Amino acid sequence: MPLLLSGRGFRRELDASGCLALHAPLEGGAETRLLRRMRGAGYRTRMMSARGLGDPEVFLTQKHGVRPPHLGHQSVGRGAAVGEVQEVVPLLGDLMDGDAPVLLWLLEGQVLSRSELLSLCELCRREPRLRIVVEMGGARSLRWQPLTQLLQG
Repeated sequence: MPLLLSGRGFRRELDASGCLALHAPLEGGAETRLLRRMRGAGYRTRMMSARGLGDPEVFLTQKHGVRPPHLGHQSVGRGAAVGEVQEVVPLLGDLMDGDAPVLLWLLEGQVLSRSELLSLCELCRREPRLRIVVEMGGARSLRWQPLTQLLQG
């Protein structure tokens, strides 16, 4: 397993493409080893689920509004029937401070639509320090490819 010991090939491919689609064995372990190697290489990292991400570009890079869940009978006198909008800071806001490269690791990426995946690729293209790894499901062995290549074929 020389791949998991160094992670150099993974890092080279990630730096070249900016956004990778990853298929990892379901028993786990491989992705956290790669994540640890990337932290050792100087990346600031964040691991999160792709479920409930909404509009990826807005949620990751801009201040946005979120409505609380409806919990039954509530007063409609203020905030309408759906509740008041709460302002939330961008999910990558604190990681983008400084000039270190940033790695966002998205779990359960198979729930994202094609347009959401394309917007992640576009975000990596516009922000040169940002790298994104999207786990697209399980496989017998660890494999990855550029996300744009996955979306083309």
